[in-house]
Amino acid sequence: RDFNERCAQCSEVNWGLTDGGRFYCRSCHNVTERTREVVNTDFITNSRVQTISKRLKKEGKNDGGCEWYICEGFQLVLKKQVEALEALGVCPQMKDEILCNFWRCYLQKSKQAYCKRPAGETVKALSVCESSTDVDSDPERPSLLHLLSLSESEGDLQTDCSFASSVSKVSESTSVYSGSVDGSLYLMKNQKEKLRMTMPMTLSFCYLALLWVREPITLSELLRFVVEGHIPYMNVFQHFPEKMKLCGLDLKIFCVESWPLYEEVFNKMHELAAFLDLPRFPDITESCFLHPDMLCMKYLMEANLPDELHNWTCRVVKKIGIGEVDFLTLMPGNKSTRKVKYDVLAAAVIVVVLKLLFLLDDHYEWLLSEFAEERNKNNTEVCMFYSGGPYFEFRKWYEVVKHSLDVEQKKLDEEKAKYLWRCEKPLFYSVKNKSKVLKRRQMVVNLQNQFGKLSGSVQRAEKPNPSSFQLSWSEENTDGSCFHGHSLKGVLQEKCGLLTTMNPDYWLCTVKLCNEKLCGHLAHYREVEFPQSYHFVLGLFSFLLRIQPSYIHDEVCMIEHRLFNKKLCKKLKYNTVLRK
Repeated sequence: RDFNERCAQCSEVNWGLTDGGRFYCRSCHNVTERTREVVNTDFITNSRVQTISKRLKKEGKNDGGCEWYICEGFQLVLKKQVEALEALGVCPQMKDEILCNFWRCYLQKSKQAYCKRPAGETVKALSVCESSTDVDSDPERPSLLHLLSLSESEGDLQTDCSFASSVSKVSESTSVYSGSVDGSLYLMKNQKEKLRMTMPMTLSFCYLALLWVREPITLSELLRFVVEGHIPYMNVFQHFPEKMKLCGLDLKIFCVESWPLYEEVFNKMHELAAFLDLPRFPDITESCFLHPDMLCMKYLMEANLPDELHNWTCRVVKKIGIGEVDFLTLMPGNKSTRKVKYDVLAAAVIVVVLKLLFLLDDHYEWLLSEFAEERNKNNTEVCMFYSGGPYFEFRKWYEVVKHSLDVEQKKLDEEKAKYLWRCEKPLFYSVKNKSKVLKRRQMVVNLQNQFGKLSGSVQRAEKPNPSSFQLSWSEENTDGSCFHGHSLKGVLQEKCGLLTTMNPDYWLCTVKLCNEKLCGHLAHYREVEFPQSYHFVLGLFSFLLRIQPSYIHDEVCMIEHRLFNKKLCKKLKYNTVLRK
């Protein structure tokens, strides 16, 4: 009644109100831009009135959350992991120049971005698309890959925007099962053929980038840093923005309840390199940290073994040709080349050298220990200072290392038992129960602190700084627990101007290798079938690399067959003749 202006089209004064509060003419149905001014004293003073835009309506459907896609979540995980690697000293170029390009290539190969989707294609895969207006209007949500490289332009990403509308329609019916737009579609069976992204595969991406820049970090070290908490992996989704709501199938994708396995990450890395169709990687030369000679030196120091053993490991590496550039360098897609596990290979070389010198048959190494102990005792009594240091005693080394190994293994088992698998940041899926969940979580934390004080339990200390060495030995100790400077004269003899082993015998772990493609192993390892000394050495390097002893045993068998190839061929031919 208060609006008496005439209609611009029919000149009538017959107004009504639309649902949006605008005036419309009842005669010609013309809608004006004028709205009704409502005066209501029930409003709280100094309150702010905000306009509801299209973007906020989308967020209102998900209780304050925004639309997000699964690969955006994995992108955030990769971002956190590469930032952690940079904090450990990795070169900054690995983030923007290497990992970012690998991730971009993966999105293109899997048809998630940087591609033109054929017209009329049904909704089968993921899409990471947002209209340009939405990206510009929301500064808190950068475009894809902008999270990895902040120097990228927002208009660099090329995706099929029409596909996003079809995904959003499907997401309306599946939003009950996941907080993301494509959570339910992501776990469909047809995604397996496109190398579907998983949490262990994020570590494969990181190791692939580390291998490209030839950083001094092996795969076993990378996984150990994950277990120690230096690289985000467990409950990494707690670092997601609050607007990215996780529920249902999203937790099945991002929530992991087990530590990453060496074989899984290693195999996925090679599948990923072949899937991305990457070229030959930079050469692994003798000066590179991943070369067997360099890694053998590191593991000899960590295993508290004499420095003179390094000369023997270098001789074995050169003899069987596993130090060649073509053998060590990764060539994706080349099925004729062997997949090299650099850390496992170096540990296996040391085991073979120990077998060459000490036999490790539970008998010969103890005889050598008695001989070395007697010589060291005589030299001490007569105060003789001889070059090369004291004779290496295998028994004494075994006792010292076993004690330290048992202590560290007990600490590791206790840390695994005390590990809290639950996320520190509570998860809530609606704004209504947010306050309840936070109060409940705070109550649990307070009760834990009170019971901890009553029981006298020690508070968890801060994480120690990461180190490449798990076991450290100092030559300054006077208790003789460091064997780095000990001599191998007790097990060597000079023959024709060369130092050779006193023992000419050697026992093979297996005479014939298995087909690795069928059973996954070159040889089967059972503890009861091998000497305890050999098992102890395998267990030591198994602890250092955090892998199963059977994987080191496989590499030992491979090295032995390369080292004794001619003798094995003659033996097999001789056995064949006898059978005939």
